[in-house]
Amino acid sequence: MSVPGYVWILTIVVIIGLLLFDYVFHVRKPHTPGLREAAVWSALYVGIAIVFGLLVWIFGGTTMGAEYFAGYVTEKALSVDNLFVFLIIISSFKVPHADQQKVLLFGIVFSLFARTGFIFIGAALINTLAWVFYLFGLVLLITAGNLLRSSDSEDRTADNLIIRLAKRFFHTSDDYDGDKLFTHVDGKRMLTPMLLVMVSIGGTDLLFALDSIPAIFGLTQNVYLVVTATAFSLLGLRQLYFLIDGLLDRLIYLSYGLAVILGFIGVKLVLHALHENNVPFINGGRPVHVVEISTGVSLGVIIGVLVITVLASLLSARGRAKNTIAGARRHAEQYLDEGYETDPAARQRTYEKLLDEERRLDALPAKFRAEIHDEPGLRDSLRRAHAKHRDAVHEQRAARDRTDEDPTGAG
Repeated sequence: MSVPGYVWILTIVVIIGLLLFDYVFHVRKPHTPGLREAAVWSALYVGIAIVFGLLVWIFGGTTMGAEYFAGYVTEKALSVDNLFVFLIIISSFKVPHADQQKVLLFGIVFSLFARTGFIFIGAALINTLAWVFYLFGLVLLITAGNLLRSSDSEDRTADNLIIRLAKRFFHTSDDYDGDKLFTHVDGKRMLTPMLLVMVSIGGTDLLFALDSIPAIFGLTQNVYLVVTATAFSLLGLRQLYFLIDGLLDRLIYLSYGLAVILGFIGVKLVLHALHENNVPFINGGRPVHVVEISTGVSLGVIIGVLVITVLASLLSARGRAKNTIAGARRHAEQYLDEGYETDPAARQRTYEKLLDEERRLDALPAKFRAEIHDEPGLRDSLRRAHAKHRDAVHEQRAARDRTDEDPTGAG
């Protein structure tokens, strides 16, 4: 079903408007979103995506509605997986907490532009070269295999080709200057690490698109649905990052679920390619009569696999243990990095979270407590965080004593 031009224009205006609203009212002024703020706005963006899908279902029919929701759910799941890498990049570059929102919004905007370009290229290839479905299917099957090989989130690193190139060619200052991209050091204008982070996020987005675009084309070839499902899955990703930051390490089976979904869509693409076959060396260039997987079945499989994956991750003892270990490490490193959060009250809350994580570490079953000793640097980070807190408390007491002795401050 073709989509009228005015619908395209209205949709693009809505998407741009949501991005501008997000920037003006939330990102322009650096701050750290609270749990309530992140939850409210995450729910709002998901609600907008669902309402849009219902409108597609009503005005476009059952098939278009099902294809949109299948594409949206798949892209949303892939975007959550991408958050693991965003978290690692942001952590490795020690981006101050209050400035992380701007990095994430840049990544979302860049991803929208990049993926839209890939979508139109993919659509053009599909319309002219039927064998592209074989290629897309092969890409997804290979990606599924890679996810199964490195399903543990701890194996993920921020050391990809894009980041190595960025570090080599962009010489930056040692410290951040708020969220500025340029600063002055000893009278010389220099790039800040913030630019390097954005280049890394943007380059990684391009790599993500190589997986996500073939995946959604395996569910629908309607370019309007591909664009909107991709866009609405990315909108709200910034809020989702702060909402599930503490749960990312807990979703230990997410990569297994995504591997199953991408493998399933890869098989679906290959079956569709066989059904539309015109490759000379396959069945003499004639279509192969094979079973094709319906959109309804695809949507059911995608949702079912994700539900099972998330429940297995959240309810498993290993998931709880890994989340506790990762949380303790993260809070210790955040407390040790004085530039991560400069508000003393926020730093105290981080330390209290660290204490809570340590109590939970001590309560873990013996087989999981043994793994703590295998965690590189975890015990040392905890020890140094406690030492830093003792020094901070001592300095605060000394400052109060000096004030009590000389309340006028005259010395």
